[in-house]
Amino acid sequence: MPENPPRFSLPAVPAVLLSIVSVQGGAAIAKGLFPVLGPLGTTSLRIGLSALLLLVLVRPRLGRLTWVQWRAVVPYGLALGLMNLLFYCALARIPLGLTVAVEFLGPLALALAGSRRWLDVGWALLAGAGIALIAPWHGQGADLLGLFFALAAGASWAVYIVLGHRTAAVLPGPQAVAIGMLFAALPVLPFGLVGGALGQLTPHLLLLGALVALFSSVLTFSLEMQALRTMSPRTFSILMSLEPAAAAVSGWLLLGERLLPAQWLAVGFIVVASLGATLGRPATKPVAG
Repeated sequence: MPENPPRFSLPAVPAVLLSIVSVQGGAAIAKGLFPVLGPLGTTSLRIGLSALLLLVLVRPRLGRLTWVQWRAVVPYGLALGLMNLLFYCALARIPLGLTVAVEFLGPLALALAGSRRWLDVGWALLAGAGIALIAPWHGQGADLLGLFFALAAGASWAVYIVLGHRTAAVLPGPQAVAIGMLFAALPVLPFGLVGGALGQLTPHLLLLGALVALFSSVLTFSLEMQALRTMSPRTFSILMSLEPAAAAVSGWLLLGERLLPAQWLAVGFIVVASLGATLGRPATKPVAG
């Protein structure tokens, strides 16, 4: 069996766009599991199955890791697990489009951190206006606890990005993701076990959980890694800025979640702020091609 996951032959831009569709489709399936398993049980199922699938596909050589690699990949995996747990807790309370839009503030804040450009201040204010429009007093579809979970997921996403860069510097991408997913299960699986949700699994639910793991983790990560081999991180970030809008459309089409006009405008503000902040950064070279 090959040591690395199978590579997709798609060009870089379609690969990124398909990864966005894949992860949002996986989130829509996951939300359908909430009534039975709850967000904690669903997270446990997704992370656990993702770890198993990646172990089979990648076959990471755990015995050959150095101390430096362990020290990088363990925090990376824990951040990955916490990010997914908080995301599903938010998704259980607010629509998919709002969850992703609010979560996206984490990477946006990271991109703007330390900037002294007045234009970046404008992008930050635009994103803040988006949050004000999403707030519960502007209508249905959002609550304070759900927004808190989404913001916490965004903060975890920013930490995950920083730790991911550190891990990628000392460990090949497929190995890092597969091993990181093992440690992502550590802060997540206890919730599913203690809550008893995993004891309610049926073959049908297990199949749906496998689809969530495939679409939200395995396929998404494989497509993104394939794209980054020939695409600059700047171009990749520009395309990923479309994700909140894609999530809003996915929630509308797949889950019947209807956002208020002000909430659609909020999603638009965050997408534009992310695009503006990304376009203001200098271009960098792609990962090894």
